Order: sequence, then C-alpha cells, then structure tokens
Amino acid sequence: MTRSAADACWSTVPELRGTHVALEPLSMAHVPALRRALGEGELSRLWYANVPAPDALERYVVAALEAQAQGSALPFVVADSAGEVVGCTRYYALDAGVPRLNIGYTWYQRRVQRTGLNTEAKLLLLRHAFEVMGCIGVGFETSWFNQASRAAIARLGARQDGVLRNHRRHADGTPRDTVVFSIIDSEWPAVRRHLQSLLDSHS
Repeated sequence: MTRSAADACWSTVPELRGTHVALEPLSMAHVPALRRALGEGELSRLWYANVPAPDALERYVVAALEAQAQGSALPFVVADSAGEVVGCTRYYALDAGVPRLNIGYTWYQRRVQRTGLNTEAKLLLLRHAFEVMGCIGVGFETSWFNQASRAAIARLGARQDGVLRNHRRHADGTPRDTVVFSIIDSEWPAVRRHLQSLLDSHS
C-alpha cells in the first residue's frame, strides 16, 4: 500500500457491506432515519449507556462529524439487509502512528440487538482495521455498569485489559469506571474464525 493510500485509510470512512449489515459514512442526511431508529428514546434512558436522546440526535451527529474533521474518529451509520437505518458505530481514538484505534459509540434499534447484524458489523470493522488499516491493536471501552455491553465485547473474543477508575463521566454526569478490552494483531486470525462461526450460526 502506498503512503497516500495508507493515509486515506485513516481519514476516509469506508463502506463495509455484508449479508446482514451495511456500514456507510455518517452524514447529517441520516438524522431523520436515526431518529426513527431511536423510537421514543427508550435506549437513551439507560443512564450508563452513551445513546443520544431523540432531541439531542442532531448535536450528536454534528459532534461525530467534527471529530472526523479533526482526525480523531471515523463515524458510520448502520443499516440492515433491507437498507433500513438501525443505529451508529465508529472508529475513534485513532492513532496511525501505532497503528491502533477503538471501536465504540455503538447503539442499535432493539429489534436487531443480539442478531447476526452486530456480529457481522464487528467482523467487518475488525477486518478493515487489521487487514486494511494495518492495526496492531483494536480497543473497546464501556461502563462498569453496562453488563450487556461487557458481555457482548467478551463474546467477540476481546480480552479485558483492566478498569480505569473515575475515567470519565456518564451522560448524567456521574463518574464512570471504564472497562477496557482489546484484540491484538496476533489474536486476530482466531477472533476472525470465531466471529465467522458465530455468523454462520445466525444463518
């Protein structure tokens, strides 16, 4: 890969497509569809989760696009196999010098949670990070209290690195202990096989 192509990997949001899911660059045009995916805002009522309330969605998207412009994030909108927008995710904490990044800011409409859509989305994101962007590590972070998220990250094959006490704040302002997980490049082949096996079981 040429230097310019490598640089483009860290500044351009790719389109990633599978059987169950499509990930596309997030834009302001997605706000109405994302608001429909949020429904009545039940997802944002989980105080320990980083899910925007419907009336804060436009600010959320603006912030994600500003982070992209600053070179610290690559945000995606997530659609199901029928093309319906069902949520968001992003690469963040980008560090091309290592190279390393985190995957997070992920939320989905309830009907697609714990389906093949999320498994395939993570497979596509991890494959692009390790095999195209050349990452030697990919991280995941979540609140200590978000048991569902912690279990989901562990199911991917990520290993828990530790807990950062009072690392940041929840959306309601309370201090957040952050549970940190990662997958490193030497583990990726086994994780890839594991995720493909999970995906095959959904099919």
